[in-house]
Amino acid sequence: MEALLNEWLWQEEFWLPPGIHWRDTLMKEDEGHFPLPRDLVYTLPLAFAFIALRYVFERLIAVPLSKYLGVKDRLRIRAASVPKLETFYKQISRQPTQSEVVSLGKQCGLSQRKIQTWFRHRRNQDRPSNTKKFCEASWRFVFYLAAFTAGLASLINAPWFWDHKECWRGYPKQPVTETHYWYYILELGFYLSLLLCVSVDVKRKDFKEQVIHHIATIFLLGFSYCANYVRIGTLVMLVHDSSDFLLESAKMLHYAGWTRTCDSLFVVFSLVFLVTRLVVFPLRVVHTTMVVSLDFFQPFFGYYFFNALLLVLQLLHIFWAYLILRMVYKFMFLGKVERDERSDEESEVEDEPEEDGDECSWEQRKGAINSKLASLANNCVLNNLTNQRNINSRLPKAR
Repeated sequence: MEALLNEWLWQEEFWLPPGIHWRDTLMKEDEGHFPLPRDLVYTLPLAFAFIALRYVFERLIAVPLSKYLGVKDRLRIRAASVPKLETFYKQISRQPTQSEVVSLGKQCGLSQRKIQTWFRHRRNQDRPSNTKKFCEASWRFVFYLAAFTAGLASLINAPWFWDHKECWRGYPKQPVTETHYWYYILELGFYLSLLLCVSVDVKRKDFKEQVIHHIATIFLLGFSYCANYVRIGTLVMLVHDSSDFLLESAKMLHYAGWTRTCDSLFVVFSLVFLVTRLVVFPLRVVHTTMVVSLDFFQPFFGYYFFNALLLVLQLLHIFWAYLILRMVYKFMFLGKVERDERSDEESEVEDEPEEDGDECSWEQRKGAINSKLASLANNCVLNNLTNQRNINSRLPKAR
């Protein structure tokens, strides 16, 4: 197996510039550590460790924190137990066509109206709660904040942090420090854990883009480590982590109902995201890998593959920037942010209205009407009118 990998996968023309051989990358113990593919063997068990740690974190920290911050879950009606409808819902479709509704009605002895109501209740029942979304956001917030802090501390004194030419000086014979090695391994293990949990996490509007992003990131980190693009790879990770923890914190405040603080933090996130992903990333990082690197070596397969992955990430940045700018427009000209256009909106529509003839739905509508009336009662215009009427009613007595 090792001979087969060496013959097909680890060919020098794939991983090294022309004229460089594997023997040229050998280092003595006092020269440092050259990155090797076997170093990545720890990422898979580390990914499962992250999943276990996340499970403990959400139940011991995130759930109590959500209650403390006032996160409230929407009450939903549970669908009645109908085995045939449940089987159809899980195995065939969550949204039956009109002909399927008629067929199910005949099989279950229910009217079409009740069949449609059952499917609405069942779809709403499966939608994630605010507590679940808060726990997911809080876990990512903790990791991204820790990763950004640790990454910045490890790179602030690195020569390539200030002069990007240092990313390629002496390439590929560049030693990797222990700190940057673990920075790489932890980031790679975390994104691998996100990919493993993508089927059970909240399915969002940009679900496909998120999956592409995770896969591209994993390939980017893995390939860049094996090809010793570690220096530029650390900069890529730092740029991404700089805005991700701001987004997750804004989500947490959104689920907790802290609207003003959430909107203010979202504006800060938008500025950081647009600057780092649309200015710093293409003009500094991508330019360094595509243009500056050619001053130190000739193009080879790894050069094209690595830059292709960076361009995929840049396309995703443009897509998310478009969604963010739409939200900024709503915030600036409409006065509020209604939904998270980037990744906080589920892929399906919001909770669907219940049937008019349903007793429980009538109670829900009555509660909604009462809440609207209560909000109207707090309106400053109504309060002023009420106060004026009270003053006028007291004027005769004052006279």
